[in-house]
Amino acid sequence: MLPVKPAIMFLLSLLVCIFMFGTWLMSSLNLEYAQNAMAELRQRQITDTFYANLDRINAHHRQMEYNTHGLARTGSLFDSLEDNSAVTVQRLRQSLQQTLRDFPDSYGSSLWFADGRTEKALYAYRQESNILVEAIPAADQQMIRQWYQRLTELEQQSNSNIDPANNWMPAYYKASIDSAVISHAVLIFNNQQQPIGLAITDWRAEDIVRTVSRVEVTPGTFSFLLDTENRNLSSLSEAKNVAQAQELINAIVDLNLYEQLKPQSTTRILSTRQLASPMQHLQLDLSQREYALFFSRTQAGMLFGIGVPQAEIDAVLEPMRQSNFRIVSLTGLILLLISALILYLVAGILRQLHNLYTDSLTELPNRERLLVDLRKRRTASLILLNIDSFKEINDFYGHECGDHVIIELADALDDYLGSQPDWQQSRLYRMPADELAVWLPGEHSEGQLQKQINQLLEFISALRITWHNQDIPVNASLGAASSAQRGSEDLTSEALLPGANIALELARLHKNNYVIYDERHKVRESYEQNLIWANRLKGALETGRIVPFFQPIMDLKTNRIEKFECLVRLLDDQGEPISPSQFLDLAKKVRLYRSITRCMVESSMRQFADLPYTFSLNLSCEDLLDQELSDHIIATVEQNEIGSRVIFEILESEGIENYAAVRQFIDRAKALGCRIAIDDFGTGYSNFEHLLRLDVDLIKIDGSLIKQLDTNATAMTICKGIVQFAEELGMLTVAEFVHSPAILAKVRELGVTFAQGAAIGMPSASLITKVTMTGTEPEVNRAKS
Repeated sequence: MLPVKPAIMFLLSLLVCIFMFGTWLMSSLNLEYAQNAMAELRQRQITDTFYANLDRINAHHRQMEYNTHGLARTGSLFDSLEDNSAVTVQRLRQSLQQTLRDFPDSYGSSLWFADGRTEKALYAYRQESNILVEAIPAADQQMIRQWYQRLTELEQQSNSNIDPANNWMPAYYKASIDSAVISHAVLIFNNQQQPIGLAITDWRAEDIVRTVSRVEVTPGTFSFLLDTENRNLSSLSEAKNVAQAQELINAIVDLNLYEQLKPQSTTRILSTRQLASPMQHLQLDLSQREYALFFSRTQAGMLFGIGVPQAEIDAVLEPMRQSNFRIVSLTGLILLLISALILYLVAGILRQLHNLYTDSLTELPNRERLLVDLRKRRTASLILLNIDSFKEINDFYGHECGDHVIIELADALDDYLGSQPDWQQSRLYRMPADELAVWLPGEHSEGQLQKQINQLLEFISALRITWHNQDIPVNASLGAASSAQRGSEDLTSEALLPGANIALELARLHKNNYVIYDERHKVRESYEQNLIWANRLKGALETGRIVPFFQPIMDLKTNRIEKFECLVRLLDDQGEPISPSQFLDLAKKVRLYRSITRCMVESSMRQFADLPYTFSLNLSCEDLLDQELSDHIIATVEQNEIGSRVIFEILESEGIENYAAVRQFIDRAKALGCRIAIDDFGTGYSNFEHLLRLDVDLIKIDGSLIKQLDTNATAMTICKGIVQFAEELGMLTVAEFVHSPAILAKVRELGVTFAQGAAIGMPSASLITKVTMTGTEPEVNRAKS
């Protein structure tokens, strides 16, 4: 550790110097550049905000213009109508009201005709939530007539469309609504394209102020809109400091910004909207305060602008200067803290390394330490020790007792290994759960290892451990592996732990005191094959290669195929079927059995959904006791609505005695019309009680009896008894493994209801739908599945 600390301090000092120099260099070189960049960014932000609000105001102008032109077309239409005056006026009133409903941003709309018909000079305006329509007052009509004459003259002079800006009227006071407005007027033409009146849309001053006030750049930013007569409608009209706001308004009016507008330089044009409405920039000094004014002409010929206090524009740079100062001043302190933190972390890392390789309960080296030690020595032996019945000790006495047993055993073994000459170089490790490991460096023959294991077992069996004055019996199972293998290549150090684990599992499986791993037993190869098959099963499930094959079942009275048994097959990469005997047991070990059952149920029901045949599915007691799987099976039957054609074949096995759970599934299935069969009946621990308590519909007589009917009288007698028993209970019977015409004849003689086997047809991907009896051999016809 001594050389490490000076190295850490040197690196820390070097790091401090580098950071100090780098910070000073970045601060001095980049501060000015960053300030310029930030100022440019703020200018761009102001420009974007300005154009966003200008676009919004122009959009409002365009909407008003569109609305007014629509109103003018309405006026032209009503002028051409020959309805009576009352009807025309009523329709005009309705049109004006609808115009305001369609354009909520407009305050009022007017239609005025130059022929003097006052009843058709109507004005609609909003009053709270209502829209009122009144006749245009005489005072307003006089002003409207002046507008009409001016627009008519402009129309005659230009002989073309009027400049859109000329259709906008300066702000004026409208007595009828007691408010200032800006209006947009459009000539109404008759069918001969002669002007006959005006359509007018009003924009109230309060709404204008509200529209132009939606500018957010800095807290002191204000906005304004000047009409063509340089009258100002500004967000300052709602300011708290009225005197200061009025001073600003007067200053802007005095500037006469219309005269300040200049052509935009083409080299500065960045977008089409700058070309259409170039933004102008002007400085305003007022009462020792400086403002940056940005303004441009709107689509309606008005002038929109915003004013930003220059101090607030420059204020964005102040945090950068302060931040730079803080970075420079705090760097030294931060680096000192980093140095202290590094030392603290190094101490913490050393503590973590100790905890990483040490078991907290026994203070012994743990599994990670064992793996490190195994890599250090090429030749060694490893013994794994598992406490027998440790779960029972934990469950009965409690986990504190279990921990006490492990601590006492670990301490006793550590003392024993340290005191015995044969174990002097060994090392004891605490493995996960209730396991310990003993590592023996060097080469050991099988005889030497057996001798030392027996010594270890004798010591453990003689050990006395008490818990609250009560003796706790302790026994252990051992699995050992040695790098020196008899008759095969030596095990590598990395293979010792897996080998010892395999040996321990074998000892517990076969209830031996110990097992020494032997490479010649090919246990690892067996595990490898299991893993390969597990992967094949997963791949087959994912790619749809777990499929049903169908074995026909013949009605012996009609010689017709009426039923099929669905049997699982796995298709290999070449599409060849693999028997379930090669993968079903493994599927249960790797927990894929449920998925296979689900796949079979779903595939079979899809196959027979539109076919007139009954089909049977094999279910084990494990399937029936699995609540999630049984619920899925019932739901699938119900969903496909084919319960009357489904037979569930229940295999007699351990667990079928759980009549309550099994019967629950049977009752649910029968409620959907399904039938129940007992499979492989007549062998093993067959119980006639199953038939009585499970409400069975069919009995499938096991093939081990059927195949002996022509040679074994006892088999004939047993089968005859099963058939008679089934007939008395009203159950049907199925003979399995009918492999020859001779067996088929015996089955008929017994009075069995159905038969299946090689003599009828073997399981196939396609359906065997017809059997023709010619002589003693049946001929089959296949249909595609």
